[in-house]
Amino acid sequence: MSVAVKFAVVGLGHIGKRHVAMIERNLESQLVAVCDIRKATETGFEDPSIPYYSSIEELLVHTDADVINICTPNGLHAQMGLQVLAYHKHVVLEKPLALTRRDAEKVIFKALQMSRQVFAVMQNRYSPPAKWLKQMISEQRLGRIFMVQLNCYWNRDERYYKPGGWHGTANLDGGVLFTQFSHFIDIMYWLFGDIENIKGNFGNFAHHQSTPFEDAGTVIFDFVNGGMGTINYSTAVWDKNMESSITIIGEKGSVKVAGQYMDKVAYCHVKDYVPEPLEEALPANDYGGYKGSASNHGAVIENVVKTLKGEMQVATNALEGMKVVDIIERIYSVRGEGALTIRESL
Repeated sequence: MSVAVKFAVVGLGHIGKRHVAMIERNLESQLVAVCDIRKATETGFEDPSIPYYSSIEELLVHTDADVINICTPNGLHAQMGLQVLAYHKHVVLEKPLALTRRDAEKVIFKALQMSRQVFAVMQNRYSPPAKWLKQMISEQRLGRIFMVQLNCYWNRDERYYKPGGWHGTANLDGGVLFTQFSHFIDIMYWLFGDIENIKGNFGNFAHHQSTPFEDAGTVIFDFVNGGMGTINYSTAVWDKNMESSITIIGEKGSVKVAGQYMDKVAYCHVKDYVPEPLEEALPANDYGGYKGSASNHGAVIENVVKTLKGEMQVATNALEGMKVVDIIERIYSVRGEGALTIRESL
């Protein structure tokens, strides 16, 4: 039997617990430690056989884990990633990799210095519709790309932005493009590459009491590789999530993937192409009463394990994670006077 890859998880919120469950489910991985600033009775972690640490510093000194999964608030990802790499351990960083390109670059530099891997968590790439879109674009089924429209309309209200929490804060959250919609920006970048000539219009309609940044935006841009694009997004939708969709208009056809979580092929009309039925997409992750991105963390953990065993390549590498941060940072740079000021670099 092969030696298991040893994991530790830092941050035991909803997403951290998801990592724990997927590590324990994988036959080639082993959970050897967890960490949270809260007590186990507060996080609900109930396995007394797993060492439970109250700080990442304490965990790094005592654990023999090969990989540390960082599932803390956004603004801590880069800082903690640097700490993990300094201990010569591989790191899995939940999205986003950082809140600034500069901090993401520091993580990448440290990983190269220490000869360790950084795995950026973008699990929506594993959903059947996303993999189908990637194949369509890679095979140039649509020909030249003329237009891409990304729509993300979700609900985040007082049930989500609770007093004393990190959601909605400038230094730990960073804005809805980082916290809610970076997965979809990643899909767009994965399919079509970088963007330029960015313009935008932003507003805060329903969250004046809970966030210092926008809850809605319309962004227009050109793709470096050709074609134009738009992103329309909002977290001011009443009561529940409405839609996450991508529409692609190409030289030889058009496609649309839609649904609440970009999980269904809604339209496909492409020259000389008959689509085959896709496998069922996994249900969305549950973030404490809120549904979100595709529940594919099992595939993320499998990729980590098989990459470290030399059987696969990193599915989403640190450079790709940095590019998503870079795109969001450049979008936010056009918000103008009165916009959110991202925290200072590390």
